[in-house]
Amino acid sequence: MPADLGPTDTKHDYLRSLRIDHSLRDGGDPPAWSRRFILGGIAVVVLLGIVALGYRLFASDAAEVEVARAAAEGSDVAGSTVLSASGYIVAHHKISVNSKVTGRIAWIGVEKGDKVKEGQVLVRLEDQEFRAVYEQAHGAWESAKARLAEAEHGSRPEEIQQADHNLAEARATAANDKVTLDRTRDLFAQGVVSKQNLDDAQARHDADQQRANSLAQSLRLSQLGPRVEEIDRARADVDTAKGQMDYAKSQLDATLIRAPVSGTILERTAEKGELVTSQFASGAEGGPRGAVVDLADLNDIQVELDIAQDDFAKLSPKQEGIVTLDAFKDRSYKGEIAEMSPEANRQKATVQVKVQILKPDSYLRPEMNATVQFKAKPNDDKSAATKQTYIFVPTAALRDKDGKKFVLLAFNGKALRRDVHVQGQRSGGYLVDSLVGGESVITAAPADLQDGQKIRIKGNS
Repeated sequence: MPADLGPTDTKHDYLRSLRIDHSLRDGGDPPAWSRRFILGGIAVVVLLGIVALGYRLFASDAAEVEVARAAAEGSDVAGSTVLSASGYIVAHHKISVNSKVTGRIAWIGVEKGDKVKEGQVLVRLEDQEFRAVYEQAHGAWESAKARLAEAEHGSRPEEIQQADHNLAEARATAANDKVTLDRTRDLFAQGVVSKQNLDDAQARHDADQQRANSLAQSLRLSQLGPRVEEIDRARADVDTAKGQMDYAKSQLDATLIRAPVSGTILERTAEKGELVTSQFASGAEGGPRGAVVDLADLNDIQVELDIAQDDFAKLSPKQEGIVTLDAFKDRSYKGEIAEMSPEANRQKATVQVKVQILKPDSYLRPEMNATVQFKAKPNDDKSAATKQTYIFVPTAALRDKDGKKFVLLAFNGKALRRDVHVQGQRSGGYLVDSLVGGESVITAAPADLQDGQKIRIKGNS
């Protein structure tokens, strides 16, 4: 600081040196380093735009796909599981209990879940009309039986004796008329009586003689009894009346609806006061019911399966299997194939198989989900009894073309086809061979995705 300047001048010069110089903004050139910085930023932005545009153009033909990881799962090939399939538990015989007659329910004595015995009364219908018809038919049967007995036993001795007395009286009268006729004929010859008197005596004699002959015939018929044809007709009347009575009795008995077999009530479909019918039952509100309860023997339980035709050859009648439930995963049951459908389902390309559960218990209920693991037959090759690892793939990953099963793998940005064979079924997917595990299998992709086509995984940049 110069020595000749005072303190005031010194402060003034210092404050002026701190003032901003606007000369550059008003027309001066910016520093060189700022220009380089601006141009470099613009170049970077342009380069990033070119790279993004090129990536989009390069990847425009790559199909977007979704993938899942294929997982390894061990399976015993021989002496153990050869096929695993899922299905539903069903009652071997499910019965809808109907009424043989049309009537209104007066009483129903079971609820859903009740256990019943064969012959137990489940429902009682109003029976007044049926009972009246039966009583009428029973009376007609008794009357027909009496007529038959009368015909078979013939006339009573008293009736024959009465007929004999009537004949004797008629013969006596005819004999007296004969005497009178002879006397009148003599008197007419002597001219004592007229021709009219003679004719009257002759007519009276003829009538009484005819009556005697008729009574003689009646006595003979009484002694012989009814004709064979009359007895046969009376016997036929008895049979007709008996049939009508039995039919009326069966109708009356049908008002008591009984359990056809021992089992468990699965469903109660009618209530007291509702009308049930043996004819067509409409589903209209308030209309007659067709069935009153659904019944099944839960000691006779099966698993119903739809087996793919590709796997059907692995099964045979009486083949053993282990049944497990989705509801109780810690329980398992022994079973064996009880039924193999004689025809396939064309639409689903499956064959229905039913597995009988050998020792069912109260945990099993119809319509539960169940899985059956079929065991290899005892005569299978023992040397193959090794632990083989199969790969689990989701259902959406397995594809079928021209009868061949395959999956598409996502590898190095391309879709690669890998042919496989289904070795078993699991919940949500299949066990297949020809994979090692850990592959990324494509589960969702365009329908026209081809082997070798470029792909990009959804969610990955």
